[in-house]
Amino acid sequence: MTLPSPLAPASSLSLRPATKADAPALAALWNPWITGTAITFNPDPKTPEDMATLIAARQSAGQAFFVAESGGNLLGFATYAQFRGGAGYARTMEHSVILAPEARGRGAGRTLMQAVEDHARAGGAHQMIAGVSGENPEGRAFHEALGYRLIATVPEAGHKFGRYMDLWLLQKYL
Repeated sequence: MTLPSPLAPASSLSLRPATKADAPALAALWNPWITGTAITFNPDPKTPEDMATLIAARQSAGQAFFVAESGGNLLGFATYAQFRGGAGYARTMEHSVILAPEARGRGAGRTLMQAVEDHARAGGAHQMIAGVSGENPEGRAFHEALGYRLIATVPEAGHKFGRYMDLWLLQKYL
């Protein structure tokens, strides 16, 4: 799928399924968010092997892992999996979306989220959950602009950088 991109007037945004070959670039994209921000509570950087395993696991489970590119540059990714284990949760999904800093606010995240939601809906998912750090108001605003609504705050659910952080859970029916 190729869509017009607001990144530059003559450029285009391409979306495609991630491949094992993307794993090093995906790890390089995600790791600064892991090590330098509270956007994710995970403190451990991803290796290319971690990313290749994640891509393969999502795809073998019938779940999507999309990457966005423009001009040959990786701008971000979005993926999803079942919210919690067990058959009773089989129609509730949770996603992750990560963008390069230069891609934020330019349509790549919205395009990735639309693709993930469409894929999940086509696979029978009923709803999508976003888990957003309480220290990421931009992430919450992004999701709310896409139709997600805050359904819970889990106080002090995460711990990173020597402090506890709230987790916001947002929901969208597909």
